[in-house]
Amino acid sequence: MTEGGWEHFEVEADVGVRGWGPSRAVAVAQLTLGVFSLIAAPGSVEARERREVRAQAEGPEALLVTWVDECLYVHEIEGFVVHEVEMTVCTDTLAHGYLHGEPLDLARHRVGTVVKGATHHQTSLTTRDGLHEARLIVDV
Repeated sequence: MTEGGWEHFEVEADVGVRGWGPSRAVAVAQLTLGVFSLIAAPGSVEARERREVRAQAEGPEALLVTWVDECLYVHEIEGFVVHEVEMTVCTDTLAHGYLHGEPLDLARHRVGTVVKGATHHQTSLTTRDGLHEARLIVDV
């Protein structure tokens, strides 16, 4: 995922995550990695396994929320933490990709924040000067 990145931004009571890159797929993958970085530092996680994730919704902002929630479901059910996010499809209504990581190991992974889910508040997908940006607020 070259030429992309993510950052957290402050919002009242929750955490905002911003991802960016040369395509929407990279921006969404970076945003997703930024969400998972709240749970466990990606640098402490090895890409030993992968989990397939799919999401579908009626529009791009709703899809972003649904995608992140589906990814968080994998974490919640399997205790899976993420090193890298790979998007294979990222349209206005369909997202598909893989979470690369491993099961949570409390001896190796520094556990951070509990992320309850994505919110629809201030969710956006934009493009400016060829740079795609995804923004989302997660409930912590």
